[in-house]
Amino acid sequence: MTKTIVLTGDRTTGSLHIGHYVGSLRNRLKLQDTHVQYLLLADTQALTDNAHNTAKVRDSVLEVALDYLAVGIDPLKTTICLQSHLPALAELSMLYLNFVTVARLERNPTIKTEIEARGFGRAIPAGFLCYPAAQAADITAFQATVVPVGEDQAPLIEQTNEIVRRINAEAGYEVLPVAQALIPASGRLMGIDGKAKMSKSGGNAIQLSASPDEIAAAVHAMFTDPNHLKVSDPGRVEGNVVFAYLDAFDDDVIAVEELKTQYRNGGLGDSKIKARLDDILQDLIAPIRSRRAELAQDPGYVLDVIRTGTAKAREVTEATKHEVMRELGLFRL
Repeated sequence: MTKTIVLTGDRTTGSLHIGHYVGSLRNRLKLQDTHVQYLLLADTQALTDNAHNTAKVRDSVLEVALDYLAVGIDPLKTTICLQSHLPALAELSMLYLNFVTVARLERNPTIKTEIEARGFGRAIPAGFLCYPAAQAADITAFQATVVPVGEDQAPLIEQTNEIVRRINAEAGYEVLPVAQALIPASGRLMGIDGKAKMSKSGGNAIQLSASPDEIAAAVHAMFTDPNHLKVSDPGRVEGNVVFAYLDAFDDDVIAVEELKTQYRNGGLGDSKIKARLDDILQDLIAPIRSRRAELAQDPGYVLDVIRTGTAKAREVTEATKHEVMRELGLFRL
């Protein structure tokens, strides 16, 4: 039986954190055993709002690859590839831009929200605005039908499918498959400050390479309930970062629910739930950190993994590009 193709990846703007682990990495470890999985080091996409800092984008390629391997991504099961070294992606992006309007790009809820969050106004980098077409190129070039994304990214998959249907209509048959968004049940992990989602740039993340002291300090600083001043005070679970993290990382669901009940009723201090979370995160990150440090001693191996995966991905994406161009009736030399 032919395995379903899945495409996923990360922008190379810094090393990954536990939010990535909950939102995507944990799921990718399962998918690599059941799907044909391509994992894209999205350095070209990272440039759409980091063109002023190409060094960060460049240097982060190996950092993100290290995180992939450290959490258990197996390059014999998952193809790790570098976006900027797959020319078919750029060529398909340019082609697809002829099948979408500027107005439609601006209406995309994901892009609209990101533009507002970054305060671009009308000074939007063209590459950023056109990202939905570029993502459509990424997905279709691999013939992927499953794309793991956060709920806020689902409109991008919808727009990919709009472009796919226009291409197919123009060709007269299904040249490209539509894709399905695979949205994790856990959703996005909020930052340790409780004010926003965990992000690389927000200063509210716990890196997968964090030291024991860094983990302990982050847990200690976590936002809980500002009105829970004494152990005996009833506490609020909703919006409490510690409980959000326990939901995400603690396998003992029954025990967590009991702690929530006790916290709501009063009689449970923040220090106790933070100590439990600290133990869980220390156990999670310790082997990842150790494996990462070991891999970092052999950058040649990591680079070889990327080169091998990119060469494999180049064959796949070039084949798709040529098929799309042929079926659209473009001139052939």
